[in-house]
Amino acid sequence: MAEHPNAGLLRRAYEAFDKGDMATISELLSKDVVWHWPGRGPLCGDYVGLDAVLAVFGKMAELSGGTFTAPVHDILANDEHGVALTRSVGSRLGRQLNTPNVDVSHIVDGKVTEFWSFAMDQHAEDEFWS
Repeated sequence: MAEHPNAGLLRRAYEAFDKGDMATISELLSKDVVWHWPGRGPLCGDYVGLDAVLAVFGKMAELSGGTFTAPVHDILANDEHGVALTRSVGSRLGRQLNTPNVDVSHIVDGKVTEFWSFAMDQHAEDEFWS
């Protein structure tokens, strides 16, 4: 069976994120995207707008020395949503992070308009970024 176009969109987005390709990310996210990052760490919260999301991606790269990636295990998608099974992987201040996540994206007209990330070990995510 052929992959749903929204699965391909998300696959492109994760590949671009892992390469630090913010130009491609900018093409795939809505200008008014809303990004929900749960937890209590310093980067957690809701980010509204493409500029805010790109800024937090930049901060993630800065804090992790460019080591943070989100490798994809699988992606499922339909006409409105995509679900990516990923991992948060990186090193920072001598600490390692390798935690499974489930990311949910709302997609409209070929753009991610809203995003939620759910970490299997939120405490580990919070500690890594703190």
